[in-house]
Amino acid sequence: MATPGMTKTAWKLQEFVAHASNVSAVALGKSSGRLMATGGEDCRVNLWSVNKPNCIMSLTGHTSPVESVRFNPSEKLIVAGSQSGSLRIWNMEEAKIQRTLVGHKASICSLDFHPYGEFVASGSLDTNIKLWDVRRKGCVFRYKGHTQAVRCLRFSPDGKWLASSSEDNSVKLWDLSAGKIIAELTEHRGPVQIVEFHPNEYLLASASSDRTLRFWDLEKFQLVGCVEGEATSFRTILFSGDGGCLFCGGRDALRVYGWEPERCFDTVPVSWGKVSDLSLCNNQLIGVSVAQTNVSSFVVDLNRVKLIGSEPQGSLPAELPIRQPAPSASSLRRIYERPSTTCSKPKRASPCSDEDEKESSAEIQNPEEYKEIFQPKTAISRTPPRESEPFPAPPEDECVPVKESVLPAAEVATPVAAIKKNREQLNRPPVASSTPTVCPDPPAAPSTPSHPPVISAARKEPIGLKVADFLPVVKGSTPTEVGDEDAMGQIRKGHDTMCMVLTSRMRNLDTVRAVWSTGDIKTSMDSAVAVNDLSVVVDMLNIINQKASLWKLDLCLTILPQIDKLLQSKYESYMQTGCISLKLVLQRFLPLITEMLAAPPSVGVDISREERLTKCKMCYKQLRSLSSLVKSRVSQSGRYGSAFRELHLLMSALE
Repeated sequence: MATPGMTKTAWKLQEFVAHASNVSAVALGKSSGRLMATGGEDCRVNLWSVNKPNCIMSLTGHTSPVESVRFNPSEKLIVAGSQSGSLRIWNMEEAKIQRTLVGHKASICSLDFHPYGEFVASGSLDTNIKLWDVRRKGCVFRYKGHTQAVRCLRFSPDGKWLASSSEDNSVKLWDLSAGKIIAELTEHRGPVQIVEFHPNEYLLASASSDRTLRFWDLEKFQLVGCVEGEATSFRTILFSGDGGCLFCGGRDALRVYGWEPERCFDTVPVSWGKVSDLSLCNNQLIGVSVAQTNVSSFVVDLNRVKLIGSEPQGSLPAELPIRQPAPSASSLRRIYERPSTTCSKPKRASPCSDEDEKESSAEIQNPEEYKEIFQPKTAISRTPPRESEPFPAPPEDECVPVKESVLPAAEVATPVAAIKKNREQLNRPPVASSTPTVCPDPPAAPSTPSHPPVISAARKEPIGLKVADFLPVVKGSTPTEVGDEDAMGQIRKGHDTMCMVLTSRMRNLDTVRAVWSTGDIKTSMDSAVAVNDLSVVVDMLNIINQKASLWKLDLCLTILPQIDKLLQSKYESYMQTGCISLKLVLQRFLPLITEMLAAPPSVGVDISREERLTKCKMCYKQLRSLSSLVKSRVSQSGRYGSAFRELHLLMSALE
C-alpha cells in the first residue's frame, strides 16, 4: 500500500466523445499545453480545453473528412487539411474562417505553421509539399522529391529550413529561401512517421516504423545516434524545453532518451494505447490518444521521471527560453539564430474560393471558456492573465476516476448525460453564416463521490468478477447457485475447438517453415497457399513485407490472387496485410510491367525476355482485376478508405 502523500507518475485525465463519427486527427497546442483540436470524419474541427468535457468551438466548412490539424505557435490560428486536398485556416480570436486554400490532388497528411512568418506548409498523399502564404491566399513554392505520401513536416526553430518525412523511408531538408533540397537522409528502412528539430542546436530526431529512433547532425548532415530494438515504433516525439532529452510516445509507454551516446534515461508505463500527440506544461507532459469517436488525455508528472542531462522545466512560458548548452566532449553544435525570416517572393496565387469561406463557420459552444481562452490581445485588462495550474495527481493506491468524477460539482454530469449532450452538439448540422452561435450550458447534475468504496476485512465472498455474470440464464427462471464444475464447464465451452484450430495452424506453419529453411521463398509461398489456410498466408506476407528485396516477379503471380481474398476479408488485419502487399507490388513492379508491355517486339529469339513478358501480362491481368475492387472501396471512410485511395492513385498507371 502506498504511503500517504505518494502520487502516481502517470494517470488518465479524461475520456470523452469528440465527434459524431470517428476521430481522424488530433493536435495539442504546444504553447499553452491546455488547448486541443480534433478533426473527424464528420468534416468538423472541434476545439477543447484539456480537462474540460465540453466543446469550446466547432469549425465547419470542409466537405470531406478532416485528416490533419495544427495550431500556429501563438495558438491564435488553426489549420485543417481534408481528404479532398483542401486547407482551411480559422482565426480563433475572431471566431471566423480566414483562408481557404486548394491545390493538392489527394489527402493532406501533414501540416505545420512557420514559427515567425504567416506561412503554412502542407504535405499530401500526392507526394507534394506546398508552402502557402496565408496573407496572399497563394502557394509560394511546391517542393517535389518524395515518391510516397509525406507523413510529417516541421519548420526549423529559426524558420529557414523545412524537414519532411515520407513513406519512401527518407527524410529531406529544404532551404526555404533557395526553394531547393539541401540534404536527404536515407538511413531508415521503413516509412518515417515523424521528425522533430532540437529547440536550440543543429540536431534533428526522426522515428520510423522500422522501430528505430535516429539523431542527425545538421551541420554535417550525418547520423550521430540510433536507438534500435524497440518492441513498437514511436508515433510522436518531443524535445524537452531546454533540449536536454527527447520524449518518445510509443504503445502504452513513454520513453526518455539522450544522445551521444544514445541511451534511455527512463521508461514510464502509460495506458494511452497509440498516443497521437504530446505537449509540455507546468513540468507535466500531456499526451492524447484516439479510439474511434473517443479522445483520451493523459498526464505524466516529469518531477518523478528521470531526466538526466536536462534542467527542471518548471512552468513553460509561451515563448520557450533559449539556453546556451554547455560544451560536450563529443561536439559543440551551432545554435539557431532567430531573426525575423521571410521567404522568397511569392509566385502567382493559387485559386481560393470566397464562396467556400462564406460557407465555413465557427460555432461557439461554450462562451465562457471561449472568452477566457481566446480573449483578443487588443483588449485592455488591468488584471494579469491567470496562469494555469498543474493537474493534480491521484494517490498511487487510488483507481483513477473518469473525467466526470474529477470535475467540481458545478461541472459534473452523469456519464450517459455527458455523452448524450456531446453527441447532440456534434450532430448539429453546419450553419451557413459565419456569425458565432452561442449554446447554453446544460444544468449541473449532482456530483458522485470520487473515493473508492471501503472494503470490509470481514467479507465472506471475493471482490471483482462474478461467475454468474458470464453464465446463461434461462428466460423466466430464477438464478440458482452454480457449482464450480458447472461454472468451469461453461467457461471452457468452445476451448477444445479453438485448441484444434490453433494446433492445425501450427502444423501448417511447421510445414511451411520446413520449406522456408531451404531458402526458396517462392516454393515456401506456394506451400502456404497449398494448405488452404488464409491465416498462414497472412503470416508469410507479414514476414516478406518487412524486406522488399525478397519480392520477385514470380512471387507476384502467386500472391496477387491471395491479395484479392485478403482485400475482401471480414478481418481488418487481413485487409491491412493485403493493402501493404499490394502497395509493395505496385511500387516495385508496376513500372517494369508497363514498360515491358509498351516495348516493341524484340528481334530474334530471346527466351528469357519472352518468359518475362508472359509473366508481366499475367500480373497485369490480375492487377486490372484488383483495380476494380480497389476502386469500389475508395469511398469508404476511415484509415482503410485512405489506404484504398492511395492504392487507387498508384494503380492509375494501369488505365
